[in-house]
Amino acid sequence: MASVEWVRVFSHSNALLVGHVHNLLCAAGIPCELRNMTLGGGAGELPLLECEPEVWVAAHNRYRAETLVRDALEKESSNPDWRCSRCGEHLEGAFDTCWKCGHLREE
Repeated sequence: MASVEWVRVFSHSNALLVGHVHNLLCAAGIPCELRNMTLGGGAGELPLLECEPEVWVAAHNRYRAETLVRDALEKESSNPDWRCSRCGEHLEGAFDTCWKCGHLREE
């Protein structure tokens, strides 16, 4: 049986963002795995870029995975920042719910 070649399609210092990308790919039916999720404590002793959490996919899924990630991140970054109408908290455009009071973003 031939072994599957895996390739990294995403890495970031923010483990929550890496987890989000992992969930996005899983929801699209692309088998993937998380790597380096607990290496952050080794930064300094290990090279910083080798400690970042990463998402890996089989090489034959690379193009589709990279396209999904790019489209999702571009969409999220295109939403403007907003201010919660209930509590006045300033929020980034990627959020649809106020983290402080739970109020939904108004369209």
